[in-house]
Amino acid sequence: MTVWNVWAFNPDYIIGYYLWDLPIEEWLFFFTIPYACVFTYESLNFLIKTDSLSKYSKNISSSLGVILIIVVLFNTGKLYTAIKLTLTVFMLAYVLIENFSFMGKFYRAYLVCLIPFFVVNGLLTWIPVVTYNDQENLGIRIGTIPIEDTVYMLLLLLMNVCLYEYFKQLLSKDVKPKSKY
Repeated sequence: MTVWNVWAFNPDYIIGYYLWDLPIEEWLFFFTIPYACVFTYESLNFLIKTDSLSKYSKNISSSLGVILIIVVLFNTGKLYTAIKLTLTVFMLAYVLIENFSFMGKFYRAYLVCLIPFFVVNGLLTWIPVVTYNDQENLGIRIGTIPIEDTVYMLLLLLMNVCLYEYFKQLLSKDVKPKSKY
C-alpha cells in the first residue's frame, strides 16, 4: 500500500531499514500488535467468565458486514477503504458460516482493544509517524485516525483470534501422552 501512495511513513521517525517497501517497524507491528490483542482476548476470557455479547454476536457480525459492503460499494475507487473493508467483509462472512461460539468474547476484546488503539494510533498519526492519502480513504477521522483503521484493527484481531482458537482446539485434542505400556 505504500507503493500505491495510500499511506507513508515519516522518515524522521523510522530507522530506515526496509523489507519489501515497508519499514522494519511496520513488520514488527505485524507481530507485536496481534500478540498483544490475543493476549488481551485471553486475559479477558480468564477474568470475565460471562459472555454477555454471545447472543448478539451473529447480529453484530451481520450488521457490520452489511454496513461495510454498502460503504465499499460507494467507495470502490478508494484503495484503502475498498481493500480493508472488503477483506473484513470476507472474514465476517467466514465467522458467520462457521458459527464460532467465541464471537461474543471476540467483540468484548475488540471493544477493550479500541482503548489502547486510539491512544497509540492517535499518537502515530498526530506526530505524524504515519500519514494517509485522503484520496484513498473516506477522509473521516476519529481525531487524527482514519475511520478505516478501526475496521483494520477488527480484521487483524479477528484473523488472529480465529487462528488462536483453531490452534487451541487442535492442541487440546492431541495433548494426551501415550502410555509406555
